[in-house]
Amino acid sequence: MAWIRRVRTASGATAVQIAESVGGRRRIVAHVGSAHTEAELGVLVERARELLEAPGQGELDLGVEPVAVRTPLVAATAAPAVLFDMASQPARERTAVAGPRVVGTASRVLYETLAGVFASLGFDALGDEVFRDLVIARLVEPTSILDTGRVLVDLGVTPASEKTMRRTLLRAQRDGHRDRLAALCFTHAQASGDVSLCLYDVTTLYFEAENEDDLRKVGYSKERRVDPQIVVGLLVDRYGFPLEIGCYEGNKAETATILPIVRQFKQRHGLENLVVVADAGMLSAANLRDLDEAGFRFIVGSRTTKAPVDLESHFHWHGDAFTDGQVIDTITPRTGRNRDNDPARRAEPVWNREQHPASWRAVWAYSAKRAARDNRTLTAQENRARAVVDGEKTARTPRFVTVRGDATSLDEASLTRARRLVGLKGYVTNLPVSVLAAAEVTANYHDLWHVEQSFRMSKTDLAARPMFVRTQDAIEAHLTIVFTALAVARAIQDRTGLALRNVIRQLRPLRSATIAINGAIQTFPPELDPERRALLDALTGKALTK
Repeated sequence: MAWIRRVRTASGATAVQIAESVGGRRRIVAHVGSAHTEAELGVLVERARELLEAPGQGELDLGVEPVAVRTPLVAATAAPAVLFDMASQPARERTAVAGPRVVGTASRVLYETLAGVFASLGFDALGDEVFRDLVIARLVEPTSILDTGRVLVDLGVTPASEKTMRRTLLRAQRDGHRDRLAALCFTHAQASGDVSLCLYDVTTLYFEAENEDDLRKVGYSKERRVDPQIVVGLLVDRYGFPLEIGCYEGNKAETATILPIVRQFKQRHGLENLVVVADAGMLSAANLRDLDEAGFRFIVGSRTTKAPVDLESHFHWHGDAFTDGQVIDTITPRTGRNRDNDPARRAEPVWNREQHPASWRAVWAYSAKRAARDNRTLTAQENRARAVVDGEKTARTPRFVTVRGDATSLDEASLTRARRLVGLKGYVTNLPVSVLAAAEVTANYHDLWHVEQSFRMSKTDLAARPMFVRTQDAIEAHLTIVFTALAVARAIQDRTGLALRNVIRQLRPLRSATIAINGAIQTFPPELDPERRALLDALTGKALTK
């Protein structure tokens, strides 16, 4: 005969066991588990019943339907071992309760994991739980303030009211959350690597609005939008981790945004010898002069149209031939043309600040792969131009088409000149060769894809645009949320090697269940397979218990 046995353990838990009597002696057949709450005890007793009722146990059909019975924990004053058959309990112990039922489910594992990454970056120093929840909600499912509560409920969190969330955004702007977050991001980046080299880029974020104001203005848009927009500058470390963000009027030139941000960054952290890397959009004589005078070192992409001047000596002595991977270290005029690079001399000049005050150092690199890509692009542009000249297409005037009155013709000279420069990429810097070799100049510039990736993440994964807020404080607060979420997303990517969306897709289905059983309510975490456990270990640095 087998029965359910419950006993008080040395740790104070209630152990549930299955015992049997064989030859007049009692022995333990199975240890089902130990419970610390009545809900857990109810689950274990139900499991023990299932084991007793398993096929092969043998049972006598009396026509009586079993009911769940309320089962209390063994008290500390009880006998050390109590054997019982459920049918032999006193009447007061036989209070019938409903069977186990699921009260609710939530993606609590995902929430706690994201909150853990948030805290590991030091962001919990803000002491603002509502702000943290707004950041987590944007990471999981970017949506409006009105809908953020739904996302948080799905994560197993009781959300603040809509008014509280809006007050939190205003408080974040008023209390300088972004300044504190920027300092924490710098501390994290400094501990993780080198912050002496930073990457800078700009983008535009548009609004679902018709009218302009002092900040939201119609300006140049790479997507050719005519909506009011703002210009956003982002400074990141060489791995794409955000360090500083700035917001400017929508019609402000990109070149006018870099100096305010890098100067603020340098002053905030007291840095010296900071190297800033930016693309050719930042290339202007005034920009480079101001950066140099402010004490910054820079590496900025050059424009291909400057190659004929910079490489005049090379073309004179070596013609148009280049070899794959060839690098030419020379100089480029700061403005216009000068004679610092004398084509009568075969050797390229070595840039020196004192000897060449009217020039910068220029590095040009040739890539056969880039040349093939450039040639394909030029061929497509040439075909479009010929189609327009031949009257086969009516479109706005494409490249390499010259219009004189009503006549159009192919600009053969410009096309030939462009073909001559395929495969070349230039870089302008004020770092002498004694500090940074030419190969390192190009390698550091190529890290710019990290900041471009961060912008793509902010626009897609974090849905930074379009914006629906209208006041400057609300816009700045929105950018602070996006900036913080981007830092968390970058940390997740660095720890796992996976994109944020991939991590969310894997962890969101892991749902904790809240179950009512034995007259009590208990929340149980989900079962973790080895792959998800490894992912959580990478994010948290420790294994989660089942």
